[in-house]
Amino acid sequence: MTTPNGPGGFGDSAAGDPLPEATTLVRGAAEAGHQIKILGGLGVRVLCPDFPPRLRAGQDIDLACLGKSRRKVADYMESAGCEPDKRFNNLNGDRQMYFVASSGRPIDVMVDRLTMCHTLDLRPSFGRQRLTVDAIDVLLSKLQIVELNEKDARDIIYLLSALPVGGQGVSLDTDRYGKVLGADWGWWRTVTGNLAKLPGLIEEKPELVPVNAAYDPREQIQRLSQLAADAPKSVKWRLRSNVGDRVRWYELPEEVAH
Repeated sequence: MTTPNGPGGFGDSAAGDPLPEATTLVRGAAEAGHQIKILGGLGVRVLCPDFPPRLRAGQDIDLACLGKSRRKVADYMESAGCEPDKRFNNLNGDRQMYFVASSGRPIDVMVDRLTMCHTLDLRPSFGRQRLTVDAIDVLLSKLQIVELNEKDARDIIYLLSALPVGGQGVSLDTDRYGKVLGADWGWWRTVTGNLAKLPGLIEEKPELVPVNAAYDPREQIQRLSQLAADAPKSVKWRLRSNVGDRVRWYELPEEVAH
């Protein structure tokens, strides 16, 4: 079995596969003393190396860095042959930077936070994994999608089939999960709603569960749902819960023009 975030687990890449390019950038940054981590679907692939990869034409690379080092990261990206969108980065660089790799592949670098339907602060657990943001943050980045599609559902199921909920080593951090959901009712509402949809989707399309799953995703879904119910709730959470679905609790992100 190959090891998530370990060396040499990916074999020969298919033509056009962005993962080798992403891992080369992350490892090069580490050698230069900087921290860049992989997000999104590529992060799922790093954490689930034994499952069939989800490849699509023209796939971009999503990375993350810390705001305190973003200028050094920007310099490193240029030194690695990535062309910056200087106007975009000057206007938005405190939140997001955009580059084009020498291959022509687009690269988005999120700074400190991932802002989509909800805002996920990446700083508390940044640096735990060698190549990706923390495993629970990869999972939360998928579970926070209000209009969940099959692609993202499969990523969630892969993560829940590959990594234990809680435990030592590379695992899904239950403490961080509970803190994110317990602090913000909107986060809790979206995540628990998506978890409730997944068992039906698995029943309808059992092929979404990899045949070599290390864990039963249905059992892991139940555990995450119970953890969400049991997580201590903030005053802000309780006040917002009184309003409920009468007021929209999420944003619908739009593609940012570069």
